Amino acid sequence: MSGTLEERRVLKLSLLATLLVAAIGLSGGVAASSPAILFDGIYSLVDVALTMTALAVLRLMAHEQSPRFQYGFWHLEPMVEALGGVVLGLACIYALANALIGLSTGGQETHAGHGLVWASVLSVVDLAMAVWMGRHARRMRSGLLALDARAWLLAGLVSLAVVVSFILALTLRGTRHEDWIPYLDPLVLAFISLASLPLPLRAAWKAAREVLQVAPDDLDRKVQATMQEFVAEHGFLGFTSRVAKIGRMKFIEIHVLTAPTTQLGSIGEIDGLRNEIAQRMGARPEGSWLTIDFTSEPAWT
Repeated sequence: MSGTLEERRVLKLSLLATLLVAAIGLSGGVAASSPAILFDGIYSLVDVALTMTALAVLRLMAHEQSPRFQYGFWHLEPMVEALGGVVLGLACIYALANALIGLSTGGQETHAGHGLVWASVLSVVDLAMAVWMGRHARRMRSGLLALDARAWLLAGLVSLAVVVSFILALTLRGTRHEDWIPYLDPLVLAFISLASLPLPLRAAWKAAREVLQVAPDDLDRKVQATMQEFVAEHGFLGFTSRVAKIGRMKFIEIHVLTAPTTQLGSIGEIDGLRNEIAQRMGARPEGSWLTIDFTSEPAWT
C-alpha cells in the first residue's frame, strides 16, 4: 500500500513536469519552426495521457482486490506497460514519417539560434527526469515508473539530437555546405526515431508476455530446483508446478504427490511444510501468490 502511495506521488510530480515540457516543446517548436521540437511537445502530451492512466492503475492496485477482481489488479500494470510501449513506438513511427516527408519536400528552414535554446532546455529537463524516474523505478521495482522513465529518456534523446542538429546548422551557415541546413532537422529526427524505436517495442513485448501469462524462465527454474530438492528430502513421489509473473506479483501453484498411506501430521505440521517451501524459494507474502497442496491422486496435480 505504501509503495503505491509513493509511486503515485512520484508520478504526479512527473505529470507536472510533463505538462511543462509539453508547453515548452509546442511553443518552442512554433517559435523555431522546428518539427523536431514540435514533436517533443506532442510526444509529451501523449505521455501525459499515459501517466494519468498509470496513476489510475496505481489507485486500483492500492485496494489489492475487489469482489469482481478477487486476484487483485496486478494484471493492469503490464497491460498499461504494453499499451504505453505500443503508443511510444507509434510516436516514433509518426516522427519518422514526418521526417521522411520533410526530406522529400526539400527539408525545413529553422531558426537555429532560438531553436538551440529551446532544445537545450528540453534536453536538460527530459534527461534529468529520465534519471530521476529511473532511480525511483529501480528502487521500488515499479514497471509503471519504468515506463515513465523510458518515455522521458526517449524525449530526452530526441531533444539532444535536435541540439546537435542546430549546432551543425550554425556551424554550416556561410559555408559551401549551407544547402544541407534545411535537411538537418528532418535527418536528425529520422535517425533518432529509428534508434529509439526498439526501446518501447521491446518493453511492450516483455509486458505482453506477462499479460499472456508466459511462464518466466528464471522463476520456473527456481521453483523446479527447490521442489526437486524438497520432494527428495521428504520422500514424496513427485510434484507439478505452474508459475506466472503478472506485473509485480508472482503467481506460483504447486501440487505435491504423496502415497495414499503417507501421514503428513497435523494441520500445523502441513503448514510448516508449506512455510519451508516458501522460505526456500524466497517467496515474500507481499510479492507472491503462493498455493501449495498435497494429494495422493495424480488427477489433482
